[in-house]
Amino acid sequence: MALEDICCFKDKPAQQLFPFPALETDYHNLELERLKTSQTNWGDPQHIFIPPFPQATPFISRRTSRFRPPNHALTVQRPFPLSHGTTTLGFIFQGGVIAAADTRASAGGLVACPAVHKITPIHSHLVVTSSGSGADCMLWERILIREIRLYELRHKRRLSIRASAKLLSFMLHPFKGTDVCVALTLCGWEKEGGIIYVCSDGARLQGDIISVGSGSPYAYGVLDGGLSWGLSKEEAISLAREAVFRATHRDAYSGNNVDLFHIDAQVQQVKQCKYVRAQRLCD
Repeated sequence: MALEDICCFKDKPAQQLFPFPALETDYHNLELERLKTSQTNWGDPQHIFIPPFPQATPFISRRTSRFRPPNHALTVQRPFPLSHGTTTLGFIFQGGVIAAADTRASAGGLVACPAVHKITPIHSHLVVTSSGSGADCMLWERILIREIRLYELRHKRRLSIRASAKLLSFMLHPFKGTDVCVALTLCGWEKEGGIIYVCSDGARLQGDIISVGSGSPYAYGVLDGGLSWGLSKEEAISLAREAVFRATHRDAYSGNNVDLFHIDAQVQQVKQCKYVRAQRLCD
């Protein structure tokens, strides 16, 4: 039967599989109870009970490997390598926080989609720019939104930007060394602006200006030359758009349009994220 094949029971005498005397049922029950409460069984995920059969341990080890930390998980190789590319940035000025990104999704030399949203509102005071694998970024953004909402429901207060970044870092750290490719920049304003970069190995970096992606060196060149604390809202939006625009001239994986989010600093608790999106880079 199929179950016999999976459990490696096929073509083995019953005496080898069940080496218990027929009348020693009390001993058998005691052995089961001992194994259920044994500390050696705590390491198995979901507290899986290992029956006292000779072939059970290797069977459980094979079947539960996918629930173990990623270092023990099997990696599915892609049929061909994919090159990721993007340009995202965020910076702080006297009027709040600006987050900007291009809208091109690339798969190697292919422009997979020209109108991807790489900036996602996470909360009323917080947006996230994403770079890396599109599927991984979408998944972890949804996970972060869920965890922030659950925290707010449980504790009746909003999770801060730093705490959100720390939470995301702790969740991503177990995937260090795997094929998970996520680079998220949290941009928000509470009592002061906050921009924190979190990548898929759990690293966190905080600064007043952060640009991520294959076009980030070119964006940094524009931002370093024109960014100052006293910029007006219009000047800050123009600078962010210019930085992304110039990056697309040198980076083949960035292009199409630019999304711009402005998180206002006029009030201590921002009610909504004001944004300007889908401005054409060629204008």
